[in-house]
Amino acid sequence: MSERFKMEDGSIVSTSRAVQSWEEDTRWNGNNHISVNTGSQWEHEKLYKSSKGRYWLESWSQRDGLGSIARYLEPKKAATWLIRNKEELPEDLAQFEEDILE
Repeated sequence: MSERFKMEDGSIVSTSRAVQSWEEDTRWNGNNHISVNTGSQWEHEKLYKSSKGRYWLESWSQRDGLGSIARYLEPKKAATWLIRNKEELPEDLAQFEEDILE
């Protein structure tokens, strides 16, 4: 199922038009899978690369009544998100690796 989101700048992104996407990493705390991004078992994130090359983040909650939201990420923040989630950086973000990792 494709979702569309209106962004702050008025543009619209669609999950079905994304050229690439990455699932969040989780850690097992003995009872639940916890998002490495949100620190919660209920709140989650997924990163997308739009058909125009911009990175955007979908955030959602499993709590009743809360829907998904989306926002653009600056390239360096997208690279940080990918590294935190143990993903390889795409070629267009590789330049940020040295700045992010110590």
